[in-house]
This record gives sequence, C-alpha cells and structure tokens, in this order.
Amino acid sequence: MRDRDPATLTWRKSTRSGGNNNCVEAAGLPNGGTAVRDSKDPDGPVLFFGAAGWAAFVGGVKGGEFSVTS
Repeated sequence: MRDRDPATLTWRKSTRSGGNNNCVEAAGLPNGGTAVRDSKDPDGPVLFFGAAGWAAFVGGVKGGEFSVTS
C-alpha cells in the first residue's frame, strides 16, 4: 500500500525536540490515521494508528493519562 510506505510520507518532529534525535516523528495518513517512528532509526519499524486510535491517544496525553511523577 502506497499510503503505508514510509518513504512517501511527510514526517514531522516536535519543535520541542531541541534538535536532538531522541524523539518520535509522526506522519499523517490519507485515511486520517497517523504513522509514528523513532527519529534515531528512520528506516526502522513504523507504527500505524487509525484515526480513532490516534485521537484517543492524543486525548489521553492532553488529559494527563500518561503523566509521570517522581
């Protein structure tokens, strides 16, 4: 599937990454989903999320569901 070929996707990294490669990159998919990869290994594995799954994840992040306390 061309829409799942990482070479054809437009990858973006958070502006808060600070320029290092310890980040993830995300790319929008034509079906409304999102692909995610490790910026240190751009030729490595890619995770694909459907639109609903990605929206639930982003909602959880914004809602503090994944907050880490020390």
